[in-house]
Amino acid sequence: MADPHQLFDDTSSAQSQGYGAQRGPSGLGYPTASASPQAAFLADPVSNMAMAYGSSLAAQGKELVDKNIDRFIPVTKLKYYFAVDTLYVGKKLGLLFFPYLHQDWEVQYQQDTPVAPRFDVNAPDLYIPAMAFITYVLVAGLALGTQDRFSPDLLGLQASSALAWLTLEVLAILLSLYLVTVNTDLTTIDLVAFLGYKYVGMIGGILMGLLFGKIGYYLVLGWCCMSIFVFMIRTLRLKILAEAAAEGVPVRGARNQLRMYLTMAVAAAQPLLMYWLTFHLVR
Repeated sequence: MADPHQLFDDTSSAQSQGYGAQRGPSGLGYPTASASPQAAFLADPVSNMAMAYGSSLAAQGKELVDKNIDRFIPVTKLKYYFAVDTLYVGKKLGLLFFPYLHQDWEVQYQQDTPVAPRFDVNAPDLYIPAMAFITYVLVAGLALGTQDRFSPDLLGLQASSALAWLTLEVLAILLSLYLVTVNTDLTTIDLVAFLGYKYVGMIGGILMGLLFGKIGYYLVLGWCCMSIFVFMIRTLRLKILAEAAAEGVPVRGARNQLRMYLTMAVAAAQPLLMYWLTFHLVR
């Protein structure tokens, strides 16, 4: 009897009989003694060696391609930033909207390696910034459509301007860290993740503006601006001031003051960009 859980019939045995044996000319279904050319080819030791050699070359080629791709695109590192689950996303969104209730901001490590984001709400991720950016572009298109101003060119300009500002932010912070000579484990991908969190508040402001007008827009965006300011201060100070804290350098030092000013500048730039990229979408 057939398995009730099987979706398709198993015809492998019938195919093997059809390909492995040749029907006789009488049409009675009895196979002839002579084997097919395919079976004879597969039975040849030389052909088996050629197939094995070809498989080995294919595996080596795949490994070489993976290595070259990883040189230009850190696929292995990017996998870490997308290791999230539903529980982490919910907690992270709550942290972005209500950072005042969070106490422990330290990133957890295991054997000198940060744990995956789904195990630590303080770890940066790229899933929320990527999804928030896409949602921001869609919500911007919705807002333009409700005002009879939608056009593909205008929507593309909105997306490209947001990416351009994000790129300028990352380059400016990297240059500032170099000029201030800060030794930190803050990578470029970390900066993209932290700077991309502001799109969450921008989405909330635009949606409330569409529902309740300018008053709802300013109230929600103002709250999100204050939240992202506090979030960036408490997150980046552990990254930028980590070297000084480890060396026991007093905070009143000139270099540490520059680091604090840099942290404040990065945090203060987020509300300004949130307003700049959204105020024209709500009327």
